[in-house]
Amino acid sequence: MSKFSNAEKVGLRNKDTEKLLAVYPHRPEGNDDEIIKKVTDWYYSQNCAAEELMKNSYVDILTDEEIKSWK
Repeated sequence: MSKFSNAEKVGLRNKDTEKLLAVYPHRPEGNDDEIIKKVTDWYYSQNCAAEELMKNSYVDILTDEEIKSWK
């Protein structure tokens, strides 16, 4: 089963601090690899300095509290 198969929202999270850095604005669709690529491509297009930040980040599912706070 896919990690993101039932995710309502996903975003980028810092590997060290677990802090949410950005929320992907669309519903995640596709397999895990497709979702990761879509999210990272979207973030690169939003942020010129994203390359360094992405080295220490990963795509993750948002918690219910995070979803509510980002709306």
